[in-house]
Amino acid sequence: MSDTKSNENDRPKVKINTIDENNHDQRIDNYLMAQLKGVPKGRIYNLLRKGEIRVNKKRVKPDTRIYSGDIVRIAPIVVEPPKEVSAVPQKLMQIIESRIVYEDAGLIVVNKPSGLAVHGGSGLNFGLVEVVRQLRTKEKSIELVHRLDRDTSGLIMISKKRSVLKQLHAALRDKEGVQKTYQALVYGSWPKRKLQVNAPLLKNELKSGERVVKVHTDGKESLTRFKLLRQFEGYSLVECEPVTGRTHQIRVHTLHAGYPIVGDDKYSPSEQNKEAKALGFKRLCLHAAKLDIMLNDQRILVEAPIDDEWRNAMNKNLTGIY
Repeated sequence: MSDTKSNENDRPKVKINTIDENNHDQRIDNYLMAQLKGVPKGRIYNLLRKGEIRVNKKRVKPDTRIYSGDIVRIAPIVVEPPKEVSAVPQKLMQIIESRIVYEDAGLIVVNKPSGLAVHGGSGLNFGLVEVVRQLRTKEKSIELVHRLDRDTSGLIMISKKRSVLKQLHAALRDKEGVQKTYQALVYGSWPKRKLQVNAPLLKNELKSGERVVKVHTDGKESLTRFKLLRQFEGYSLVECEPVTGRTHQIRVHTLHAGYPIVGDDKYSPSEQNKEAKALGFKRLCLHAAKLDIMLNDQRILVEAPIDDEWRNAMNKNLTGIY
């Protein structure tokens, strides 16, 4: 075979995929990211915008849902070979194994430590999901169900089956079947009567790629419910239930209410954070404390307390009022 013919055979070709039950009722962007591993997310969005990826011969947006029987046409695209998976330190694997608080045939719930990203990327070789994949090498469908900010600790769901991932995504989208409850230590005296913040949130991305969210009339509807748990001199421990699931929602809603979260380097005043660090609060004091899940007609209730370092700093260095 000539070099010319060989090169022609190596060139990427148009792909025509028929959607089956495994990918029924999925967003097209999520489907493409699974199909085109190695292709940056921004490039996939660009291909959709240019109409080089079509569903049933029509242009579609990233949030378009695909269903069984749909025909997806993917224009020729060079896919980089998958990078070699970075070895996760044994100590970290042991830590995460010890922090698995629930597991069954289709679901894992991990009490993620603060400081660990949920997935690799942006200079990180690995995150929580990569650790879990190396802990459960026999499972081939391990995926994040939702996300937590890197510096937020607490409960996060990881699916082991595509069917479970679909059910939980639907539950989160429909706001029925999954209830998340957080705890946050905030600056100031949170009023007992302050039970919710209902303020639209607008997400901006700076040139550096950093995401910043603010309350804005052009933003998406956002609602968080609150309950005062304990009050200290100059600080309050509050329970937070995000009804909607916007980026940085709790962090921005507490700021909007006038009570920013302790240790929040993005949204809290730096002088206050400096004082808090001197008291032992060396992290973002936001923790996903409880998950109430309905899955396959079974109720799964999982709880995880705030970590010892945070609790000890709060109990030893703050003066309790309520």
